[in-house]
Amino acid sequence: MTLRHTATRVAAAMVASMLITVSLAPATAQQLNWPRFLGPGGIPVGDHPDLPDIWSRTQNVEWSSEIPGMGWSSPIVWGDKVFLTAATSDQPMKQPSYGVDFSNDYIAELLEQGLEMGEVLRLAEERDTELADAIVIRLMLYCLDLESGEILWEREVHEGNPAVGRHRKNSFASETPVTDGEAIYVYFAHQGLYAYDLDGNQLWAATLNPYQVYFDFGGGTSPALHDDRIYILNDNEEAGFVAAFDKRSGKEIWRRSRIGLGERRNSGWSSPFVWSNSLRTELVTMGPETAISYDLEGNELWRMKKMSFMPIPTPFAAGDVLYLTAGPPGVGAWPIAAITPGADGDITLDDGATSSEYVVWYDWRAGTYLSTPVLYEGHLYVLQDKGIIAKYNAHTGERVYRSRIGPGASAFTASPWAYNGKIFCLSEAGDTYVLGTGDEFELLGVNKLDEFALATPAMVGDRLLLRTQQHLWSIRASAPAEDRD
Repeated sequence: MTLRHTATRVAAAMVASMLITVSLAPATAQQLNWPRFLGPGGIPVGDHPDLPDIWSRTQNVEWSSEIPGMGWSSPIVWGDKVFLTAATSDQPMKQPSYGVDFSNDYIAELLEQGLEMGEVLRLAEERDTELADAIVIRLMLYCLDLESGEILWEREVHEGNPAVGRHRKNSFASETPVTDGEAIYVYFAHQGLYAYDLDGNQLWAATLNPYQVYFDFGGGTSPALHDDRIYILNDNEEAGFVAAFDKRSGKEIWRRSRIGLGERRNSGWSSPFVWSNSLRTELVTMGPETAISYDLEGNELWRMKKMSFMPIPTPFAAGDVLYLTAGPPGVGAWPIAAITPGADGDITLDDGATSSEYVVWYDWRAGTYLSTPVLYEGHLYVLQDKGIIAKYNAHTGERVYRSRIGPGASAFTASPWAYNGKIFCLSEAGDTYVLGTGDEFELLGVNKLDEFALATPAMVGDRLLLRTQQHLWSIRASAPAEDRD
């Protein structure tokens, strides 16, 4: 690295430090609404001093409600109502398995038996993929009472064959709705975009065309809401696009093609992010191997290549510093990049470079595959799906530590969250690992719910709302203990 590059990176890091510090000033009011995936600002950090750090199936459970069907969308909350989605069917639905390697392991096992690749892929698809023409589903929107967990109403959004298939690890309802307190905007990728008022009356429906997703993995990209527009991102193998819709009518305002971003594939599962910074408001998207930012009319502002070919985590920002990340580790680049406002054109770094005018820092092997990192007290906590967590200085990109979370902690999909000086990591087994925030890794405890879990929780007031495969749990420190078998 040249002296000029070093000076640029140091100066940029100093600016980033100031910008992040300003953005993380204490909130004046506690979070009483959780309107979108990853929370109000896109960073899942609670602000109530009484949020729980210990729970089990019988401890600190205010209520648990059985949720019919299967869905990995996160709960959202407005006022005294909780909303979430699921897919139900009268036919058996393929159940998820732990980790990300079970399909590849099965393929390797079949190849060792001497089977031809065509037969191997057929058997793997038969076991692990739910094809659209093989099942009839109902896509459901549920509304629950925040105080009791009672289902107040449910609405069938669609009945019939799903628009696209899914991998068994995914669901037909993995996209998290978004709300402005006036309506609930529900997006089922490749199926449609729908609006309901808070009493369950449908306001409008916008049907979308289905497109082929890589290996029928399914959808999972949540919508973004800003002012009077809803933004959706749909990277697929046929006609990838980003589009804006009028939240009042569901009318499409603009659409931009995104096909051809990746050299290996064109599908993606990352959610769009609206970044309001000191210079402008941008719509930031992570696609295959390329991040692109648009203005709110769909005009491209900048792009950055050398990202991952499997985009799943969501971009997020603290004030004037934007963070981009993607995985999986071990294949090409799986970076984290910190970006400042004002970029224009192609800001891809030269080989070997780690910063530039608009790139505060870039680490090509710091990113994560499935979960979005959480920014807390000036540090990024980056959780790998196989149970490795790393802590980075958010201003400089310097790694503070990297550690395995604990014995048996080997499968994670939900994004980590934070509050009250602790980091929380929910495993697919339903175990939440509670970590300290010091400069050395510290495991403080493990909270077990003994039920499969993939969804990132919500936090409102002193409640933690945690979704598992069959239930939604309200975890509250003041909740009385009771038997829940």
